[in-house]
Amino acid sequence: MSELPQLKGYCPVAYLAVGEPLEGKPEFSEMHDGKLYYFVSADAQQQFRNNPSKYIPAYGGKCAFGMSIEKEFEVCPKNFKIINDRVHLFLHDDNTDALALWNKEDESKCLANADRHWFSLQAS
Repeated sequence: MSELPQLKGYCPVAYLAVGEPLEGKPEFSEMHDGKLYYFVSADAQQQFRNNPSKYIPAYGGKCAFGMSIEKEFEVCPKNFKIINDRVHLFLHDDNTDALALWNKEDESKCLANADRHWFSLQAS
């Protein structure tokens, strides 16, 4: 059985290293906490190995806006925002751009709500 990669195959390091999502390659893959990640290069893979918590998106890769309203939404790995040196991912489909909704709100309140909800999920 083939494990599906996290971030739909996008490299978690690329968001911070080059400021945009780049598709990773299966030959540069890494399991971390039971999840499979793809990287754009061996160097990116090593950067991840050295500090995975730096590169794993906030809220375990769940939609940040969804977390702020206590919901879980599917994310689009191309719809992201870097906040406090951390990648935050957002839903984007034909009906909703959660990043646009997030940007209309008070970001500090959204972050506080999302953090609170995420921590409650982790505790349960």
